[in-house]
Formats: sequence, C-alpha cells, structure tokens
Amino acid sequence: MHPFLDVLRQQAVHFGPGLARAAYARGLAVTQRDGTTRPIPVTATPVLLDAEEIHRRARLSAHLASATLKMTRAVLASERREWILGGLSPIERALTERTFANVTRLATTRVDYFVDTQPRALEVNATIPAMQGYSDIAAHTFIEHVARHFGLPEQALPALLAANGSNARALYDALLTGYAAERDGQTPRTLALLSRRHDAQLTEQHYLCARFREFGVDADVVHPDEVSGEEHFEVRGKRYDLVYRHLFSRRLEETPAPWVEDFFGTVPGRKAVLLNPPASPVEVKTTFALVSQALEDPALAHAAALTPEELEAIQASVPWTRPFRHGPGRGPEGTWETDLVARVAAEPARFVLKRAWDYGGRAVYLGRSVGTPAFEERARAAYGESLSWAALCERAATDTVGGGFVVQEIVETQPEEHLLCEAHGLTPLKLHVDYSAYASVGLGGQPAWGGVCRGSTSEIVNIVGGGGVLPLLTTEVASQLLHAWKAR
Repeated sequence: MHPFLDVLRQQAVHFGPGLARAAYARGLAVTQRDGTTRPIPVTATPVLLDAEEIHRRARLSAHLASATLKMTRAVLASERREWILGGLSPIERALTERTFANVTRLATTRVDYFVDTQPRALEVNATIPAMQGYSDIAAHTFIEHVARHFGLPEQALPALLAANGSNARALYDALLTGYAAERDGQTPRTLALLSRRHDAQLTEQHYLCARFREFGVDADVVHPDEVSGEEHFEVRGKRYDLVYRHLFSRRLEETPAPWVEDFFGTVPGRKAVLLNPPASPVEVKTTFALVSQALEDPALAHAAALTPEELEAIQASVPWTRPFRHGPGRGPEGTWETDLVARVAAEPARFVLKRAWDYGGRAVYLGRSVGTPAFEERARAAYGESLSWAALCERAATDTVGGGFVVQEIVETQPEEHLLCEAHGLTPLKLHVDYSAYASVGLGGQPAWGGVCRGSTSEIVNIVGGGGVLPLLTTEVASQLLHAWKAR
C-alpha cells in the first residue's frame, strides 16, 4: 500500500467533510425527478495508478471500442441482425436502420472493468458514456483540498492538477476533432450539450458546459423541447455548430420531440454536427458477447475485420461472454457443451446474467446472490415471482424483451476498505470498486483520456442507483502530495 493512503486515513477527518461539500457544489450530484439534487459521495481514499497504467488501459479500451463498433456493423449486415435490432425500442431501431451505415466515429466511449490481476472488461458504453465531469470533480476537488491541508503552496496547484489529467478536456478535444473531421478542419463557435430536463446527470452537464467555455467554445446546456430551426440547430434564435448528445434516443418515445428525432436521423449531421450519433446497437450487450465469441470463431472475427491488436485486447481482457440461448457451444474452459443454458444453470456461483439492452444494473443477476433481497427484488420485477437460479436461467433463455440476455463469467474481486466522505462526516465502508476507461473511435488518434472509479456496497456498481466516486490519482501526483505532507 502506498504510504500516502496511510496519511490520508489519519487526516481525512480534517479535510473529508469539506471535500464532500465542495464536490457537491461543483456538480457531483444526482438530479431527481422533481429537480432537486442529492450528493454523490466521494471517498477520502483514492485509487492510485501509475500514469502509464492509466494510459495503457485507455489504449486497451480504444481497441475494445473499435472492435465493438466493427462487430456491430458486421452483425447488422448479417442474418443475425435481429439479435441486435430485436432488442431496440421503435425509435432506436428506426434510427439504426436509417443512420448506422454512416456511423464511422464515436467521439467518446467508456469501457467498464472489474480488476482482478488485470482489468476485465464487462461492457462498452457508447450511447451516453458519461462521468467525464464527475471524475474530474472528484479528482480535482480531492487534490485541491488535500494539497491545502498538507500545506502545498497555492501556486503549485495548477501544475499538480494538470499532471493528473482531465477527462473533461479530453472530451472537449475529442468533440472538436470529430467536428473538424465533418466540417473540413473547421472549429465550432458554439456547442450545445443536449439532455433531458431533470436528467439524473444534469449537474455534470452544467459542469462540462462551464469547462468547455473555459476551453474556448460558447457552450450551453439545452433540452429537446427548446430546439428548432429550418437550416440550423437553434435554441431561442441562437445557432449551434456542434451538439454533444447526452440523451438516450428512446427518451423521445416518453417525451416526443419530432424535430430532435429528425435531427438524429441524419448522419453526418446537416444542421449541426452530432456527437455521438445514435449508437444504441454498439451498447447492446449481445454485440459485446459476439466480440468475446470471435476469439473462437475465426469466421466471425473475419466478418468484423478485427485486427490482431483488437483480438489481442479481447483475449487479454474480456471474460467469457455469450448470447444466452439454448444450444451447443464452447464453455469458459473451451470444452464443448451440448447446451450452454444447462451448463450455466449447473454452476450459479460462476456466472452472471445481464439483459442485453438495459442500463443501471436493473436486470443483472449474479448466480451466487440467489436468495438475497437484491436478487429476489430483481426477479420479481422481471417475472413477478421468486425464482431459483435454474428457473431464472430457463426464463432468461427464452425471454426476448430487450434483446434477451447474455451470460458472462464472473470476475472475482474483493471489496476494499474506503472512507466515504459526506458533509456531516466520514463513514468507513467496504466497497466494490470498478474502473472505467474512456476511448474514441474513428478520430485518427486519441485525446489524453483517463478513467473513473466507482464504489458501491453492492457487487452491481452504479452511481445513479447508489454508490460513490473514488478520486483517481496518478502515483506521481500522490507522491508529490506525500512529499508536501512530510515537508510541512
């Protein structure tokens, strides 16, 4: 353990509550349906990684995101297209059929990992792969509060913050690069961050908006009901050159916005550049399952044009993941199974089932959690009754809602001891911690992406549903802070 963490545990009582209050004030919060906000807890105990390891995970994620986009394209062009299209909502399906052939770049994606001896990729997010702002708020606020408590000179702070990196800056650079690719090298003058009113992550959008303005573009948070324009993307008469989409396409079915739906249906964008364009099929977990399956299916890997580097990344980081259907196939050991559903049902402690097109961890079933309140609640929500693991497997294997299910081999991790900061004080907790790394696809290069870490008392880690953000620091920055403490 880095000695910096020992000092933090001793000193957290002095800086922790202030850290929590400042992070909340900057936007580390969930917006609720009535427009009020609640803080997302931040820890006084960060995750420490060498800068090179953070960069390595970003490169790994770039290969995985690229492979997943390629696999999406290959499956949609094949007889298996319904495996993906069948799980989409009507608007998502219509937009996919109308635009996906033209989707060649994703300014931002996020690959979520659990880490055992190395990062194990659980899924790829491409629709609204958020938390770039949350990660910066947690890390930068932590560095500032600890540095001041440790007596670091104020003039040393900017260099320390810059050394730790910024996902907001990387997102900005990716968006401008994507814009230049679609507009002959030009730079946007105006940028709209498009999200729902009272979106759960609205405070993060406002934080990003403020940062983008600092970086040099005229940015605003806008909502679907505000948008109009015959020739341009306009809000109250103001034209926007670039639109950053923080809006699930399916939300347009709940609150129709015909102008926005039509805007989403033109890729590349005519009235403004749209990043990311509609990308629901990339995030459908069946696509990721087929990425995993490509390791043993050369024809599938060839159809998706996966490169040796992409296959190596899959081999190194993706746990055994498959579409969950009755039929023969190879199990996680590579042995031939006459029926994969029966194989999974026979060993619950080894597997997790996930609905192919869902989010927030609402339809995730850990075999080893059968009988727990969380498992029972999810089973009843989906099927109206308590189910054994074998019964759940049978129901999931024939369930077509949301594209059915995928099965994934469990990644074994252990909860970690952390100090959760809230405005009233500190709480020691054992948290399951994940690691998410950002990447771009089709931009001709990668901005300086970093990562974000979430912690939860549940093995199903989700911010909106409860949990906290752990500051991610480079060991180099941690060592400088420790030096300041020793020199005080």
